[in-house]
Amino acid sequence: MSEADFDVIVVGAGCAGSVAAYVAASAGKSVLMVERGNYAGAKNMTGGRIYSHSLKEVFPDFEQEAPLERKITHERIALMDHESAMTIDFTSPELAREGADSYSVLRGPFDQWLAEKAEEAGVEAIYGIPVEELIKDESGRVIGVRAGEDEITGQVVILCEGTNSMLAERCLGNPRPKANQMAVGIKETFELPASTIEDRFLTPEGEGAAMLFVGDCTNGHVGGGFMYANKESISLGLVATISTTAEQDMPVYQMMENFKNHPMVAPMIRGAKMVEHSGHMVPEGGYNMIPRYIFDGCLLAGETAGFCMNLGYQVRGMDFAVASGRMAAEAAVAAIDAGDVSEAGLASYKSKMEGSFVIKDLETFRRWPHTMENWDSMFKDYPTMVSEILNSMFCVDGKPQEHLVKRIMPIVKKRGLFKLACEVKGALKSL
Repeated sequence: MSEADFDVIVVGAGCAGSVAAYVAASAGKSVLMVERGNYAGAKNMTGGRIYSHSLKEVFPDFEQEAPLERKITHERIALMDHESAMTIDFTSPELAREGADSYSVLRGPFDQWLAEKAEEAGVEAIYGIPVEELIKDESGRVIGVRAGEDEITGQVVILCEGTNSMLAERCLGNPRPKANQMAVGIKETFELPASTIEDRFLTPEGEGAAMLFVGDCTNGHVGGGFMYANKESISLGLVATISTTAEQDMPVYQMMENFKNHPMVAPMIRGAKMVEHSGHMVPEGGYNMIPRYIFDGCLLAGETAGFCMNLGYQVRGMDFAVASGRMAAEAAVAAIDAGDVSEAGLASYKSKMEGSFVIKDLETFRRWPHTMENWDSMFKDYPTMVSEILNSMFCVDGKPQEHLVKRIMPIVKKRGLFKLACEVKGALKSL
């Protein structure tokens, strides 16, 4: 393949794609990165959170130049029913410790920065053109891509085009994800002054908070809401599993409207100007939905390989994408140098991944998606139960009060004490 147009072709300029392109180019390889959006990040949802550890492996001093929003120093989890919510609020110096820290980001500026770093390393980038097909030789090995009228060859193609990859399905034979393994995410960005954000999130100047919601935000079905504090905006949205939303009458956009009007959420965005609205497919199946990700002449990274994990209290995607993009590029470079870009020649990618936190974390929590999918009470009854318990604790109306246990136990017992204990025990085993 010495006659190939490029050593490496990367499809997609998200976190996985730009990092893969950067690492390969930094190793001296000729790299082409093709992105269907008009610019890097054009097709991504506007905001999110990245854990810094994987980015530091590639850019040790990224904090000095990356367009980060706020360092997350406050974690909040809310269990909400239709009218009320219970919130756990946690802050700790450990959350800001180097290597364990995380940042809110807006994907447009952040992805553009990553793509610029790749181009500075020598990557040739093409935007606004979708890759329509993978080119194969007589033996079935991937040897390039067809984009528009052009056929471009490469020794290794790295697919990083996002979730539900049509190229992986149509050209490589990977199965389409099942409806219960995918969710639809909807997100809006609201502009507010920095000082107002800090007052509402109760954070020190310049610091931020991440908040996750479960319960009524998705109309009592599998999924959840999220809120991230940015420098001068709030990213607010929800994710609902496709299989469950298809079974109910309420569309996702109505869930979002109800969520924004919830008594707990509405004050956070009061007076804010909504400046962006976006939607995105999200892989939710965890370890059990990871497809084949190594082929003759081709590797899959990021969400294209299903590397995403939602534990309810922790959402991982961007750090998985950065790490898998780096390791895919390293495997591609080694295979090219060895003169063997077959599946066997690219097998170091699998060993790297299986030895990394990405696959190990996904495997550790492999049972959680199924547990969550079958735990209806967590999204419907538990929020109501918690609301009833806390109302019994905090409401004072002048009537004689019973001991706290006598107030709480009837609320718990009507749900079934044994059933409740079994459900919690099963969830803890999955987590």
